[in-house]
Amino acid sequence: MNADKEINIAERLKDRPRIQKALRDAVQKAIRTHKLMGVPIVVWQDGKVVEIPPEEIKLLDEPSDKAQANGK
Repeated sequence: MNADKEINIAERLKDRPRIQKALRDAVQKAIRTHKLMGVPIVVWQDGKVVEIPPEEIKLLDEPSDKAQANGK
């Protein structure tokens, strides 16, 4: 590998906002895939494992019922 193009992992790990965005995007993609395929997701909620059916999965880019009612 060319020394100019060599990836410096330590430097990449310092870019926390980019890492956090990549993780959020990956999680959102996985959740969207579950919803579209009709597969529930499992989350930790109030100290318990909870299964959320696909029809109840809320995506970040979906308007909430409240926002729809307000015409937003």
